[in-house]
Amino acid sequence: MVGMRHRTGAYTREPDEWTPDLLEKVTWRREAAAEPFRGVATSAGIQQGLFPLRATGLDVEPQRRAAEDYLALLSPKELAEGRFPMDDATWRHWANGARYFLRHGKCMEDLDEAKRRAILTVLRRSLSPYGYQQVVDLMHLNLTVGELRGEEHLLNEWMYWFSVYGEPENGGPWGWQMDGHHVNVNCVFVGDQMVLTPTFLGAEPVIAKVGKYAGTSAFRREEAIGRALFTGLTGAQQNRAVIAEELPRGLNAGAFRDNWEMDYAGLPLGELTIEQRETAVDLLGLYIGRASEGHAELRMAEVLDQETFFAWAGDPADVFYYRLHSPVLLVEFEHQWGVMFDNDEPMRHHIHTVVRTPNGNDYGVDLLRQHHERFHRH
Repeated sequence: MVGMRHRTGAYTREPDEWTPDLLEKVTWRREAAAEPFRGVATSAGIQQGLFPLRATGLDVEPQRRAAEDYLALLSPKELAEGRFPMDDATWRHWANGARYFLRHGKCMEDLDEAKRRAILTVLRRSLSPYGYQQVVDLMHLNLTVGELRGEEHLLNEWMYWFSVYGEPENGGPWGWQMDGHHVNVNCVFVGDQMVLTPTFLGAEPVIAKVGKYAGTSAFRREEAIGRALFTGLTGAQQNRAVIAEELPRGLNAGAFRDNWEMDYAGLPLGELTIEQRETAVDLLGLYIGRASEGHAELRMAEVLDQETFFAWAGDPADVFYYRLHSPVLLVEFEHQWGVMFDNDEPMRHHIHTVVRTPNGNDYGVDLLRQHHERFHRH
């Protein structure tokens, strides 16, 4: 790709050598994941009562049956490796990196075609058509980077780990996790309520110009509508939205930052004009709309019931960062520096996004707490 040189370094399932730097990174991750879960919050602490346990009337049987069908295909050994209790610590071990240590669940590359199809059916029934296609496109782009680097055996569309949590068979709380390079999705069902965070999605490159999936692209709308929202502001509004001139060095609320503390900053969406607000809702919809029909509508209503702040850093004509932050939602988008390719400044061919449910409901934790208090007090 023009302007992109391969960055040297092996990306293997296990590191060839456990260097001090790598050991330090692994130790930090383990310690961060072992911290008692609080959730993303402001300096004022956790705001209570934002996520009531309730019946939505939505049909979640298709998702449950898809999970059952997948589990029925697994051997006893695969079941032991690929499913976990609902409260298992591995929920919090997802990581975007291309190195494959500290993974859990079943790697799709090691599964036969029927089991892969069953996993994709779980995703398809849990996500909207847009959300499902976005995840699949990012898996395809992972093969693209493998083709460009000559490392298809390490970077490909099936190098993703899938885990099932809980017991979908008996109707209790359950969920699934997809974990791998640039695709980290956590999905929890408590009754007929669904939580689809944390979700980290990214791509490098964001457009496949060659290879098996040439023409595949990602995040074109997230980039364009985010830019349109900022450039559509007045000068005074832009001054309020800008929180920095330079992009941060990575997303604030990425992997192993389940307890990140960050106060609201930027421009409240409540101060936008009707036209500006329509653009803001379109942008919110790209992230909220990854969920299946019905759940996305409920989630949007939940978000619009709270004040959301829009924050910006960078140049709309070049590379930039933005976030949408409220008591019930945190979205971050950023152009990144090279990891697979040798550019040391942020460029538009590498994008990361993350979506969180602040105030303690990532992984559906707050809903699960209420469920246990109501139904399993003894």
